[in-house]
Amino acid sequence: MKEKVEAVLDKVRPALVRDGGNVELVDVTPDGTVKVKLVGACGSCPMSTYTLKMAIEKTIKQEIPQIKEVVQV
Repeated sequence: MKEKVEAVLDKVRPALVRDGGNVELVDVTPDGTVKVKLVGACGSCPMSTYTLKMAIEKTIKQEIPQIKEVVQV
């Protein structure tokens, strides 16, 4: 499952990198929670919650329906 999530993150990552940030996969739990760490500009951006839910979580859930949520650690 981690490989699938990482592949989806690779699709989102270029937009984050363009803005000076990035996302790192920390874990995928058996219950379908993806844990990520926003780094660079994304780590301190006031819009990071929006980026997490509306870009990263939305894209992952579209491509991997078993994923229930994405949380920042």
